[in-house]
Amino acid sequence: MPSTHFSLHYHLVFSTKNRYPYIRTEWIDRLHAFLGGCVKTLGGIPKQVGGTLDHVHLLVDLKATHCLADVLRDIKKPTTDWVRKEIGSIKFTWQEGYGAFTVSASNVAAVRRYIENQAEHHRRRSFQEEYCQILEKHGVAYDERYLW
Repeated sequence: MPSTHFSLHYHLVFSTKNRYPYIRTEWIDRLHAFLGGCVKTLGGIPKQVGGTLDHVHLLVDLKATHCLADVLRDIKKPTTDWVRKEIGSIKFTWQEGYGAFTVSASNVAAVRRYIENQAEHHRRRSFQEEYCQILEKHGVAYDERYLW
């Protein structure tokens, strides 16, 4: 082929350290905007950003040249620095790990709605229950002893 074509959509999930509710409702929208800005800075497209007081979900489009581990590092590190400096939450930090799941183009709208409705969703289900369900949906084997 003389040119390259791709459709790379990812659902990224990561939590605060020990899932402590560091994120406050007063600045959660600013955090989500900052996360989206980090994705843009890396050359990606943030489709949806959402979450609750202890975790975030991002639906992003990335380039074929992106290294997923580098993208997560380059989102989490500046976000931690921003929260500590701009918000003043000096203990804020993200958990080291993350979940990254590919999304087919036909499912982008459904994942976007899912992320938009995080607050409502978590009135009925904990982050732990949600994350295990996502892993199972994507066929990811796990040992719950090592998830949290």
